[in-house]
Amino acid sequence: MTTGDIVSLDALSLSQAIQTRNVSCVEVMDAYLAQIERLNPKVNAIVARVDDDTLRMQAAERDAQLSRGESLGPLHGFPQAPKDILPVAGMVTTKGSPIYAGQVSAADAVVFERMRRAGAIFIGRTNSPEFGLGGHTYNPVYGTTRNAFDQSRSAGGSSGGAAVSVALRMLPFADGSDMMGSLRTPAAFNNVFGFRSSPGWVPYAPADDVFFQQFSVAGPMARTVPELGLLFSIQAGFDARAPLSRRSDRPTDFANALARDMRGSRVGWLGDLNGRLAMEAGLMEVYESALSHFRTAGCTVEHAQIDFDWDRLWNAWLDLRSFTFAGNNAPLYRDDSKRALLKPEAVWEIERGLKLSGEDVFRAVRDRSAFYQAINALFDQFDFLVMPAAQVFPFDASLDWPHAIGERTMDTYHRWMETVVPATMASLPALSAPAGFGLGGLPAGLQIIGPTQKDLAVLQLGLAYQHASGYAAKNSPLLG
Repeated sequence: MTTGDIVSLDALSLSQAIQTRNVSCVEVMDAYLAQIERLNPKVNAIVARVDDDTLRMQAAERDAQLSRGESLGPLHGFPQAPKDILPVAGMVTTKGSPIYAGQVSAADAVVFERMRRAGAIFIGRTNSPEFGLGGHTYNPVYGTTRNAFDQSRSAGGSSGGAAVSVALRMLPFADGSDMMGSLRTPAAFNNVFGFRSSPGWVPYAPADDVFFQQFSVAGPMARTVPELGLLFSIQAGFDARAPLSRRSDRPTDFANALARDMRGSRVGWLGDLNGRLAMEAGLMEVYESALSHFRTAGCTVEHAQIDFDWDRLWNAWLDLRSFTFAGNNAPLYRDDSKRALLKPEAVWEIERGLKLSGEDVFRAVRDRSAFYQAINALFDQFDFLVMPAAQVFPFDASLDWPHAIGERTMDTYHRWMETVVPATMASLPALSAPAGFGLGGLPAGLQIIGPTQKDLAVLQLGLAYQHASGYAAKNSPLLG
């Protein structure tokens, strides 16, 4: 098989080809390294690369294992590049910050431990913004990651490097993480799927805040829903080091039980929340067109409205986010030499968080709880909710963030991503799925949001929508 043949295989076919020895792990590694060599200089998605000779030796050992009848699992011989936020044993974890440049981790985060145990070979890291803050992947350590469809545009963030690597077939699929759309925004910007699962499905450990961690989740990104389900089935499941993680007797359902007749499913279209969300010109037309594919899959689609004060939700989000970030990073702020290395958005979050009282935080928790009850009540009327995954098309990569959308000024560095907050604050599963392209050929994405812990159902609707829409089949111009 040629390099093009190998990297064009979907992840399920690639796994089967390796397991049946129709292609060797060394051939797979060589193909992906060639793809990375050809395309990564144009986009800067994969950083902290492991040298090629070491990777080929690891691939050769995977082949030797297969020759002895030993398979580590579905990812046997798969090149992977963990996102540069969570630790990977023996690899540098910078979090995009010069404070941590050169820091080598001693142990794997659980999500990477599981991927490694399933046979993955880690070839480097995927790029992320500093501390994962902001929906645009750039940092002073590795620079800017470029969009897969237009290299003058942002890749989104914070899993921007992962999304571009998947879109350009430099990785079969990839991991990411999501607090404020970090899987969803880059997926929308690069015409791939990104899945924010219900908190607890993928153990977020080791971490010092395992009892408090309710916002950030690790998860999968892929070109199709079945590939997404395969990686998620490996990432998901209970771990005693993460006491709030979920037990499941059948995590493989996420890979093997995706086909489902969705006819009769009731989809509620939230749109721009009755004008609350500023939207770039032309984007709502793309979304409205994409809704027709849910109808093609047999769903009914009706407008939906959540009866809640959106300012109340946004303010609660600001406080809980700042409180969490300050708790983790205040020591850096208190060290003058390290504070000078923090980007302004990090300083802003820490200073906000340090000013909050216990009463402020508890009020935000109450407001979050009230919002959950409001959105949960909507599932008496609808089986799923759908809303934009982004409020802008991929923007100029030279910007730090969009300071305005149309006539509306953005009052914070992340207001332009307000659309991803509802699913995060309600702890609901949300799939970012391709929604088509604007006039300039720039991708857009929709969120498919399910009821509490209905992660499998969200993926099932995502698969039906994928088949009906066909958007995921469109490749970047860089692939020819």
